Amino acid sequence: MRRVVVTAGVALGLLLIPGLASAGGPPQVGFYVNGSTYRTIGTPTDLSGTGAPAASFDTIYDFGGAQLNVATAAPGDAGFNGGRWRVHALSFNSSYASTLAAHDLNDDGVIDTNAEVSSALADDSSTGATDLGVVKSFECPVIQVNG
Repeated sequence: MRRVVVTAGVALGLLLIPGLASAGGPPQVGFYVNGSTYRTIGTPTDLSGTGAPAASFDTIYDFGGAQLNVATAAPGDAGFNGGRWRVHALSFNSSYASTLAAHDLNDDGVIDTNAEVSSALADDSSTGATDLGVVKSFECPVIQVNG
């Protein structure tokens, strides 16, 4: 099976989240949470290696630039950790296009919900995806985009 791997170096090159502005920049659309887009501002915070428990972070899945990333929680969600994130890099078992075709459960043209990410990660066939693990831990604010 051919596996397309998103490397941590590529992901880290853009602060791990396509669309993140540099610290102090204007809010940019950064990721999806259950089908809604959220704006954020990149911060220089690096919480890697602090020993903070995994439960004190929410997850952002990094699609390596193929689309906006997907976060597992947002302000107002039960258990939201206030913008503390662990970024998990994804690899596609054959290609992003095949993973999207198989796991875009609501046919909106992107993988943008926790259910769609979970579906892709549970699929070990050529249309699935693999979680390569944590590549960065940091903090940044999130604001839902209206409309």
